[in-house]
Amino acid sequence: MDKFDSIRAFTQVVVSGGFAAAAREMGLSRSTVNKLVISLENELGVQLLHRSTRVVTPTETGLAFHERCVEILASLEEAERSITQLHEEPRGKLRVNAPMSFGTMYLAPALADFLVQYPDLQVQMTLNDRFIDPIEEGFDVTVRIAKPQESASLIVHPLVSAPRVLCAAPSYLELHGVPAHPDELRRHSCLHYGQLAVENQWTLMGVDGNHTISVKGVLCSNNGEVLREAAVRGLGITLLPRFIVETELQQGSLQIVLPNYQPPELSIYVIYPVNRHLSIKIRLLVDFLQERFGQHPDENET
Repeated sequence: MDKFDSIRAFTQVVVSGGFAAAAREMGLSRSTVNKLVISLENELGVQLLHRSTRVVTPTETGLAFHERCVEILASLEEAERSITQLHEEPRGKLRVNAPMSFGTMYLAPALADFLVQYPDLQVQMTLNDRFIDPIEEGFDVTVRIAKPQESASLIVHPLVSAPRVLCAAPSYLELHGVPAHPDELRRHSCLHYGQLAVENQWTLMGVDGNHTISVKGVLCSNNGEVLREAAVRGLGITLLPRFIVETELQQGSLQIVLPNYQPPELSIYVIYPVNRHLSIKIRLLVDFLQERFGQHPDENET
């Protein structure tokens, strides 16, 4: 018997909770489904299911094997779908998640150009600044400004570097003084990511080594544009990705503070589930974004 037929039968039995229900779902006889599962168990030399007259449940080994089988079948399905799509225009839906600032400033116009190129696609873009689980929340492609944790379920591609700058409004610096060393930030109002109740630290690197400073201020937020606007109003010094404050730096409403001390550079990544790596529409979008943002975001705007 075909091994994939046996794997499909086994996974369907686990999902359906029994042989009869699995047989109805697959359009096969109960005895055929039973034979397929027995054949798989014999080949593997392990018991995959606990069988009783009322219920069928996976063994501990069967449960672990079922998780892998789901991934294998999803990859096989995606591979089959990709072959049929090779000579077709990509179509269907793409769910995309991204941070708010990068999404509104750069990803939105990029996706508009992408959809002009592939008009049969539909994109649902969700923007937020909280950490999300792409698989659990059903996103096809996720953009993050931080390196994701290693995961066997996700494929991660670097998209673009995101240097950060320390900056403040000239009006704030005139009133409170220009810091000459990172240690002086302790006495300044620092507008930072995070929460007021949690100690926040900034790290700056200079010729005299690395300096990690605990900072506090009148405002914190999980969104860079909020911090930028507060800094422009003269409420304090902020540490942000340069692409968020580039216009204000050029216009002079913000200026760089401590130019001889550099914060660690961030990177922007694009992430998608491993079982989607053969999807034509996802590959096209990832390739498009990598080509679009091959430089710093602010260097792509002319």
